[in-house]
Amino acid sequence: MNMTAYRSSPLRSALIATAVAFGFGIAHGATDDAAITARVKAKMVGESALERSHISVTTTDGVVTLGGSASSSAAKSAAEATAKAVEGVKSVDNNLKTPATAQAAGATHDAASKAERVGSDSWITTKVKSEILASSLANGFEVNVRTTHGVVVLRGALASQDAVDQVKAIARKVDGVKSIDASALKIAS
Repeated sequence: MNMTAYRSSPLRSALIATAVAFGFGIAHGATDDAAITARVKAKMVGESALERSHISVTTTDGVVTLGGSASSSAAKSAAEATAKAVEGVKSVDNNLKTPATAQAAGATHDAASKAERVGSDSWITTKVKSEILASSLANGFEVNVRTTHGVVVLRGALASQDAVDQVKAIARKVDGVKSIDASALKIAS
């Protein structure tokens, strides 16, 4: 036999595993986890709805866990229905990800990152304002502070260039400040 012509495929592997399980007499009506896994995999191979899906199957005490990715929500449902239809399966934990769930997870991460940044920007703004108010430089003058992505924008008028420089120095010392934009900070006339 020419060994280079022999190639392994998921279908071949599933069929061999099923045949081995039947050969040992554990698959027919038994709840052996390896046999259940083999039967679920073998049944999924023939499902056209699962063609572009990448599914891993594990079984523990008759509970089948599906992992990996399904090509769509319909494929995810089809995989679960296929697994549930296999004899010996007590229940199915469907942990398959779909493009929609991956996109939702990405959107959730983006929203959390934005909320964290906004919270951090708010904290920086509050800290800079309180430090400026605590100094005697701003007495009688108003300095507006706004922070976006760690960049502190200072706006307003102060008594002297020394006061402007000191306010900028106060803002620079606050944790999380990436840079200072003091172009709108003027000397009062």
